[in-house]
Amino acid sequence: MPVLSPVELFTPRLKLRWMDERDVDAHFAVFSDPDVTRYWSSGPWTSLEQAREHIAAAQAAYADGSGMRLGAELIGTGKLIGSVSLHRFVDASRRCEVGYALARVHWGGGYVSEALRALLNYGFTALDLNRIEADVDPRNGASARVLEKLGFQREGYMPERWIVQGEPADTVYYGLLRRHWKG
Repeated sequence: MPVLSPVELFTPRLKLRWMDERDVDAHFAVFSDPDVTRYWSSGPWTSLEQAREHIAAAQAAYADGSGMRLGAELIGTGKLIGSVSLHRFVDASRRCEVGYALARVHWGGGYVSEALRALLNYGFTALDLNRIEADVDPRNGASARVLEKLGFQREGYMPERWIVQGEPADTVYYGLLRRHWKG
């Protein structure tokens, strides 16, 4: 696992930073929205305790090097509007997976692409990753477009890989190699 140190990444509109207890309410607001969690691996959250547990798990992942979830905060207001993550590191192959979620009110504004561009650049440079992967429900066209815009290539399809909110869900795999990154 990589050695993870607290980091802040900046984009023109966002500050990406390690999450902590101050983020519970905003994190809950994102993941309690059924539209945000429609293609997530679990249903919408129903209590603040779920947000607390998720942030505690992120902090544990920082400590053991298994993952990093950065809160996406609007510069100027300090408002947390979502998060991006690198997780499931495979050291021997220098690869991991990427994840992201954004409050619905901010969809379509380019924030996810902006945040991911900074996170991917950090992964390929500071963490020396060779490959970053994503797992997307094929019905989530917006997510696929974001990945493709950033240079990810569609690499595979697995029908009914997940059961999401009681319904079988397919997976499209995407991958991005360091040599193809144009950060």
